Amino acid sequence: MAITKNRQSEETIVSMARAAFPDKRVVTIKELTEGMCNVTYYLLFHDGSESILKIASKDKKGNTTNEINLMQAEVTAMQIVARQCSFKVAEVQYVDSSNTLCDGNYFFMEKIEGENFHFVKNRLTNEEIARIDSEIGAISKELTNVRNTAFGFLGEDTRYDSLYEFVRQMLKNLISDAEKRNIDILYDRQFYLNQLENEKSAFETVSCSSLVHWDMWEGNVFVKDGHVSGIIDWERALWGEAYMDDRFRMHNRCKCFLEGFGKTSFEEDEIKRMRWYDIILYLTMMIEVFYREYEEKKQYLWAREMLEKSING
Repeated sequence: MAITKNRQSEETIVSMARAAFPDKRVVTIKELTEGMCNVTYYLLFHDGSESILKIASKDKKGNTTNEINLMQAEVTAMQIVARQCSFKVAEVQYVDSSNTLCDGNYFFMEKIEGENFHFVKNRLTNEEIARIDSEIGAISKELTNVRNTAFGFLGEDTRYDSLYEFVRQMLKNLISDAEKRNIDILYDRQFYLNQLENEKSAFETVSCSSLVHWDMWEGNVFVKDGHVSGIIDWERALWGEAYMDDRFRMHNRCKCFLEGFGKTSFEEDEIKRMRWYDIILYLTMMIEVFYREYEEKKQYLWAREMLEKSING
């Protein structure tokens, strides 16, 4: 289990809930084990209402350099989406970054209706899966209307005037993380930076950023009655290009999603950029195995294989 899971005692959680909801009494606390980074709890109150509590790690020991103020980023992204988009995200109910009741930042949010798409997919019909994939594509497309003039992570104030500079910084951060822990990422720093520099022109056509979830895989999608009922886990959200999201990755791209997004073919420069987004994701997945101190290394081995395919075509 990841060292970033900052579990708390029931007594502490009850105190946190009392601060957030002074008129309510907790009757049930249950840890939700699906997430890979932050710890999350389901709370049921005496009046039948429910809430989800998400707690950040107490330090940055298990985080990579690109994981900047994840909880702040998540809350910010959800609030932006709630104001500007038509699809459902959980309402943020209470935020505490004082570290008085808990040694990590935390927030309470509304419980999204439905079930996790990843866990119920094998019970759905092909028609339902196709419809849901298409709806996820439409959601990704809607996010492109949430725009910014600069690029960067939502969790920090640093902004980049060009997409290339932002992507280059993400890549440099990952390489540095690997070097610090002596993680084998196939090639050295100069190889990656030289390769990116050679394709710099492919990024120059993108002049405006949009909000990107970055991790909209099936495990972060909730479904109900054969439709998407909400999107969760916005902690990696950033101002970038839509193609940076997990759904556009080499292993995850599907016809119905692309049709829902409204783009089923790509120009040469777009393909080059998506290749770099592939590389960044697979490097991230390889490196986080060691930073999170996972006992199993299957994720590293799978991501390493995918990285090699991305680089060698």
